[in-house]
Amino acid sequence: MISVLQAAIIGLIQGLTELFPISSLGHTVIVPQLLGWNIHQNADYFLTFLVATHFATAAVLFIFFWKEWVKIIKGLWRSLITREVSSDDVYAKLGWLLIIGTVPAGILGLLFQDSLSKLFASAQIASLFLILNGVILYSAEKLRHRAANRINSNSPSDLRISKLRYVQAVGIGIVQSSALLPGISRSGTSMAGGLLAGLNNEDAARFSFLMATPIIGAAAVLKLPGLFQSSVAPMRTAILTGSICAAVTAFLSLRFLVKYFQTKTLTPFAIYCFVAGIIYFTYLHFH
Repeated sequence: MISVLQAAIIGLIQGLTELFPISSLGHTVIVPQLLGWNIHQNADYFLTFLVATHFATAAVLFIFFWKEWVKIIKGLWRSLITREVSSDDVYAKLGWLLIIGTVPAGILGLLFQDSLSKLFASAQIASLFLILNGVILYSAEKLRHRAANRINSNSPSDLRISKLRYVQAVGIGIVQSSALLPGISRSGTSMAGGLLAGLNNEDAARFSFLMATPIIGAAAVLKLPGLFQSSVAPMRTAILTGSICAAVTAFLSLRFLVKYFQTKTLTPFAIYCFVAGIIYFTYLHFH
């Protein structure tokens, strides 16, 4: 089982790395093995613990973007009532973009998550995917200049995002699905997809954070019943501790990243993933 201290550390890491484009799943697999903890990452109790920390992160995302979600839900309702998405209804269009972008990850997650979970216990595999994640982020930054100015104006961010085409949202969702692999970042791949679709870094990050809410939240809700099983009872204090820690670092990360991507790029995170992945893999291979 996980101790309260271990739960706190993993929770802090999960909340931080879920929104930073450096893979929360990869780090929650790698760090315990680096520290020599005897935690079985394929065990039901550990997956239940991760579900709780992800739910906490999704809750923070929803609260942080509460005003936007109210507008999006109202926009979706208007489109259902009128049976059309008006060209000037920014939040109706944004809502459908988010739904369409969420579908690929949802379908692929339901189909392959259990089989891919067999990889979760291997920190070395996660390290290799972390290197690949760095390559993806760096490549997206280099290639985005070809897509620059497709969506470029002085309009508010949500209006710029709503200019995406539905097929582009599907593409972002498909790219994001690669985050089912430990070491590949969900936020990173969705930001990369946004950049290649013509969004700037600020808008790509915003769209990624909005898309993360239903994806992380739905995945967590589906497995929340596991928290009430009797076998999990000895871990409930640790689960609560980890969830609170994840919520705190998720909130702080979100505040930082929203401002960061107004002027900065994915390149520093790409370098970190590439270098850290090599270091982690080398260390784990020889120990």
